[in-house]
Amino acid sequence: MNRIAVFADVQNIYYTCRQAYQKQFNYRFFWDSLSDSGTIVQACAYAIDRNDPGQIKFQNALRHIGFEVKLKPWIQRSDGSAKGDWDVGITIDVLDAAKHADTIVLLSGDGDFDLLMEKVRTDYQRHTIVRGVPALTADSLIRSCDQFNAIERAHLI
Repeated sequence: MNRIAVFADVQNIYYTCRQAYQKQFNYRFFWDSLSDSGTIVQACAYAIDRNDPGQIKFQNALRHIGFEVKLKPWIQRSDGSAKGDWDVGITIDVLDAAKHADTIVLLSGDGDFDLLMEKVRTDYQRHTIVRGVPALTADSLIRSCDQFNAIERAHLI
């Protein structure tokens, strides 16, 4: 049986789906379709904790689906910018999962992950899948994986 590990860059998917389609990604549909191709052995969703009731409800829905939700505090800097980046955490978890999973699925369009997906594909010889909004997914990330699955309107709510 194909052992699947999935990693969801929640902020990236939220903003790219909103920008491209003005809708939200359907994580339940995603989970169900992914389950059809194997056993999900690990699923992590990475988000920012703003202590907002709407976000808490969403995070609980992700947990109910089967995701482990990992949170970082949202930090507002004095210059008005914000910080809340999960790139290093996602990278560490993906590299750990590559030791035991057959397929690594990254839900993100962030080009910072291109080297990670290339390494998992070549050094660990794992099947790599990236799912992202086509117009807002870095070309380098698309090229780095075995398979790119576009987020389209049918995948939204």
